[in-house]
Amino acid sequence: MFERISHLTVVVMVAAFAAVILSVAHPPGAAHASGERLRGAVLAKDGTPIVGARVTFQRGEPAHRVTVFSDARGRFDTPPLTTPGPATILARRIGWRDLRREDVALQDGQWLRLELERETDPAKVAAQLPANRWYDLVLQRVEDDEKREELVRQCTFCHQQGNWATRRLRDEEEWQKVLHLMGRMGGILSEDLRHELPDLFNEAYAPETAVAALTSDMDSPDFAPAPPAEVRTAIIEEWDLGGRASMQHDMAVHPSGQIYSVDMAQDQLYRLDPADGARQSWTIPRGDLPPGGRFASTGGPDVPNANSHVGPHSLQVAPDGSVWITLALGNQLARFVPATETFEIVEIEGYYPHTLRFDSRGRIWYTISGSNHLGMWDPKTQEGRTLRLPARTLGQAIAMRLMPFGIWLGRYVDVRGAAAEGDGFNAPIPYGVDVAPDGSVWFSQLNDHRIGRVDPDSFEITMVDTPFTAPRRMRFDAKGRLWIPGFSSGVVASFDPKTGEFEEYVIPIEPLGSETPYALNVHRPTGDVWICGTNSDTLIRFRPEAESEGEAFTVYPLPTRVTYTREIDFDAEGRVWTSNSNQPAWQIEGGMPRVLRLDPRGSVSEEVAQRDVAPR
Repeated sequence: MFERISHLTVVVMVAAFAAVILSVAHPPGAAHASGERLRGAVLAKDGTPIVGARVTFQRGEPAHRVTVFSDARGRFDTPPLTTPGPATILARRIGWRDLRREDVALQDGQWLRLELERETDPAKVAAQLPANRWYDLVLQRVEDDEKREELVRQCTFCHQQGNWATRRLRDEEEWQKVLHLMGRMGGILSEDLRHELPDLFNEAYAPETAVAALTSDMDSPDFAPAPPAEVRTAIIEEWDLGGRASMQHDMAVHPSGQIYSVDMAQDQLYRLDPADGARQSWTIPRGDLPPGGRFASTGGPDVPNANSHVGPHSLQVAPDGSVWITLALGNQLARFVPATETFEIVEIEGYYPHTLRFDSRGRIWYTISGSNHLGMWDPKTQEGRTLRLPARTLGQAIAMRLMPFGIWLGRYVDVRGAAAEGDGFNAPIPYGVDVAPDGSVWFSQLNDHRIGRVDPDSFEITMVDTPFTAPRRMRFDAKGRLWIPGFSSGVVASFDPKTGEFEEYVIPIEPLGSETPYALNVHRPTGDVWICGTNSDTLIRFRPEAESEGEAFTVYPLPTRVTYTREIDFDAEGRVWTSNSNQPAWQIEGGMPRVLRLDPRGSVSEEVAQRDVAPR
């Protein structure tokens, strides 16, 4: 009996030891996890390699997509594709017809020869171009600089402008409906510009002129050049999250490696585990708030399929691992505790809490965009403070103070409808916020084209005008420089709080000035600044130290058309995360919102690099 027990004990110990060794050698989610690894080439019919083609493998429900690029010899190599089941394969390159294969059974080590045909129809080539290329046709027709800036800032903050759904030709009645809805949702234009827009857009997007303008050089090698070699080694992964009626606004990477995202249209908090693709969701507590939350009296949600009572907007992970969320429509903050899967709700002052960040003391600083405030909440003491920010004009100051009266008046009068037909009143809109290494808190005022500093102890406020327009979501680097995207000016800028000096860099998305960088983030270990290519289906890396050599910017094209990105975060391995947050979601290719991860490290293996285009 003793011998049998001893023998069994030894077996168990050996098995346990082996399990430990295996878990160390192959940790969950490791890059060499089991799964099919595929190789192949993207070629023209005559065997000529097609450089820079994107090859996407889609599997699962909800879908998981892995995209790689073909190299200088047309070859590609995938990481292990761990999602099980048959795959859809999509190979595409601007100027070529998409190749799509459905229900493909994948085998590890399989070699795929993917042949593309030239697209000779100019209209179809034009349709392959990102939204910014189309939108530039509109911008070229606006001669007044102030009107052009207003158009960019107000017409692109919910969705791309120039994508397949927004470049439709409309009659006068339909245009008035569109502009009225836009105004009700906050995109309020000056009266002159609002009257000019219908003809302006219809003329710019008319197929008989637009297609010719966009494809006049479609046979030139420079029409849609392949991305550089550095880009072609990237891996991009996408996970569908939510549904067609969702709006995955912001996302954040948790120290656990899991991804949290808020669905603003459906009051959901999502969690994705990239290691196995598992998704969970929770409905954020609504209390007795009606649809539209605190703004219900002004008409509630304007999007028919929205079910938003609290409207979760932005989120950040606290030092203790909990997730804090701004509830824009509820005028609240929410805390989610992953261990217990429970929520705590904090009532705040002001209207429409927006973006939040933590300081070194664990306090939360957040912009309140609807009423021109900055808020602070200390979870330790359960105390907070609300600061009214300076307004540029007396009219703005009065309007912000009358906000509670306007909400009350909305019970009896269509306040938003009246504002939509007005003459373009611009609220200051506190937007981005971040905490400097010295503890000071900085914020932006989007419509007023300035940033501000708050002393974290005295709460004294100092304002600084920006030399560019529409500063949006901004971040500090490890050296104490503040990096700011100019949403309507197509630039990224650095600001030195010590000297008060700005440096601007034009984002190299062609045509220049057609990009609308919504947000950025700084990868502290490398100092790289990652920028949202919100209107061009791209992510953009800026390396400040390489600026003098002219190699500072690297543009990564994303695989999904209509990719409207809002916030950027990084995981422990330096991979870049963001969300595809176009509103409405049905405009996104495939009709589903998603989160995505870009790994800028190499994907082409040494084995493939030494092979011919086709296997021997």
